[in-house]
Amino acid sequence: MADPGFPGKTATTTTVHTNSTTTVQTNVRFDPFYIRTIPGILKCVQVTLNLIGFICIECSGWLATHSRGAFFNFVAMTGFWFTGILLAFYLFHLIEKFHRVPWLKIEFIFCAVWTGLYLIAASLAISFHQEAYIAAGFFGFCGMVAYGIDGFFKFKAIKSGQLAQGERVVSRQTTTVTSPAY
Repeated sequence: MADPGFPGKTATTTTVHTNSTTTVQTNVRFDPFYIRTIPGILKCVQVTLNLIGFICIECSGWLATHSRGAFFNFVAMTGFWFTGILLAFYLFHLIEKFHRVPWLKIEFIFCAVWTGLYLIAASLAISFHQEAYIAAGFFGFCGMVAYGIDGFFKFKAIKSGQLAQGERVVSRQTTTVTSPAY
């Protein structure tokens, strides 16, 4: 038996309006405060570790031409230049000027690949049992950790819909209308 005080049907309409506003300044300007942010600090650490690892291999003398050293130097120098150029782009707000480029995805993929390459290169360097290679391997493992942390932050930023540089304001309005059934 149906409850006479409770209507058999209820109509509910829910309307959700989401407004997204992206604010970017497309002028090129120098911003030294980027280096004080977590991504800026990570990029500086990555550039430094890449360079120190490269120098360690090169200081090994004639062993620098060994295939393990050549691979480590490829990883270190490619990481040095890619990360250094990205750091310059962020410092001069070129990332913000070209905000339509999926910078976060590019950086995430690069960080993921370089984390794996540094794992391989540092493992090969340490297993060579030569002092300069062992030192380079240590800095390679530190670089692997730095790229891994940066990749994690890029992944979180992609999932939350952030911009690489600039601001995105998202406002959401929810309207629920319930009409009684008679």
